[in-house]
Amino acid sequence: MSSPDELLRIEGVRKAFPGVVALDDIDFDLRRGEVHALLGENGAGKSTLIKVLSGAHRPDRGRILVGDSATVIRDAQDAARLGIATIYQEFNLVPDVTVAENIFLGRQPRRFGFIDYRRMESEAAALLERVGVDVSPRAKVRGLGIARLQMVEIAKALSLNAEVLIMDEPTAVLTTEEVERLFAIARRLREEGVGIVFITHHLEEIAALADRVTVLRDGRSVAHVDADTPEDELVRLMVGRSIDEQYPRERPDAGEPLLRVRGLTRAGHFEDVDLEVRAGEVVGLAGLVGAGRTEVARAVFGADPYDSGTVEVLDRPLPGGDVNAAMTAGLGLVPEDRKGQGLVLDASVEENLGLVTLGPTSKGGFVDLAGQRASAERIAGDLGVRMSSISQHVRTLSGGNQQKVVIGKWLLADSRVLILDEPTRGVDAGAKVEIYRLVNELTASGHAVLMISSDLPEVLGMSDRILVMAQGRITGELSAEDATQDAVMSLAVAAGPRSSTEENGVEGHHGH
Repeated sequence: MSSPDELLRIEGVRKAFPGVVALDDIDFDLRRGEVHALLGENGAGKSTLIKVLSGAHRPDRGRILVGDSATVIRDAQDAARLGIATIYQEFNLVPDVTVAENIFLGRQPRRFGFIDYRRMESEAAALLERVGVDVSPRAKVRGLGIARLQMVEIAKALSLNAEVLIMDEPTAVLTTEEVERLFAIARRLREEGVGIVFITHHLEEIAALADRVTVLRDGRSVAHVDADTPEDELVRLMVGRSIDEQYPRERPDAGEPLLRVRGLTRAGHFEDVDLEVRAGEVVGLAGLVGAGRTEVARAVFGADPYDSGTVEVLDRPLPGGDVNAAMTAGLGLVPEDRKGQGLVLDASVEENLGLVTLGPTSKGGFVDLAGQRASAERIAGDLGVRMSSISQHVRTLSGGNQQKVVIGKWLLADSRVLILDEPTRGVDAGAKVEIYRLVNELTASGHAVLMISSDLPEVLGMSDRILVMAQGRITGELSAEDATQDAVMSLAVAAGPRSSTEENGVEGHHGH
């Protein structure tokens, strides 16, 4: 029996596509004036569920109740009529018209048969004020940043008098400040009685904003819990594994040193850095934001210059500031900013996998396309990249699958030493475990991995040794046995006082 403040309910909904059951007997309900978080790994069924609610997919069986009555949502118009509005990660806005025209697209107020621009702009201004965004209704949408585009989408939803607002990972591309603003708006809408379905994989956002959580796993709703459920319990529900099983590190015996760095110094960035990574080993590089870890990685790889010191790969000295020499020597770098530096987003999976090997696989100046394609197929298969084909654009893959493509391009290039900078940032819990398994396979086959990470449980769970940096220097080394969060943190603040802005750089939880 539904409660009087129930806005919508889904009972026993199933949706299958050729070869895959996306939703299997899902139950979900949303109450007036609540934020209900939907949590699950990529492929758990969150997107399909939203598409069923927004009219993009029709369920094969089960029923949807809006208010007290069973209903069929055939398309977006049906959803809008029922008061359901969805804000997708890819916004549905027309770039070359104004904010006001976007808000009332297809429903512009009219007077004597003509669009009443004055009324449309004043109504748009009132909606924009309600969502607390300082933008002119006459501004063209093309010139707005992501956060403002999102607020325009919310204003558009409110113009439809939406009682149900579905937000699909709305914080994925926002800064901390913008996230705060978005949460303030969500709380205000909740007070006004709007029900919000909130999808995120940042667990700390659930505690900050949500009232209840439904966890999806493999297309089923496996749990309905309160938002104050501890993070590790939420992770366990999502992945069906305990925390210990999330870092499946297998530690082979370490072989000879593949990477040796001695006395590496770049004035103002880092000084006198010594490190070595042996075959079969994962060495973690931990520290607070601004400690100099990424700068060291980029200098080792030749992307940035350094003033003094030496880098050797497989006992051969590398010239400084020469990326091609580093790649030829067998060094690979998976950068922190995979979208900006690791991938060509508008190119295919195949083209991205071949970025490093185009030179070596060409014969007499011609690229061996068939060989390149076969290699790309093989590596994408080995890594389990989820895609329709290797011609699919990388932009359309999930974060975890994009990251596998970045790693895959170095495997194709046969890099013996791989530097991973924040390898699982923005990647869901299931894809994380797949990336860790990949790291295990690399080290089992004699590769060496230097892993920079701000996620402390990850550093502790996956490293064989941990080097800690503070203010551009290595302040200590810990073995896997001796390493604890406290031991790492005390070394991370070892080099004297830090500025308060940098204190939160190491994440000591499982949220990311």
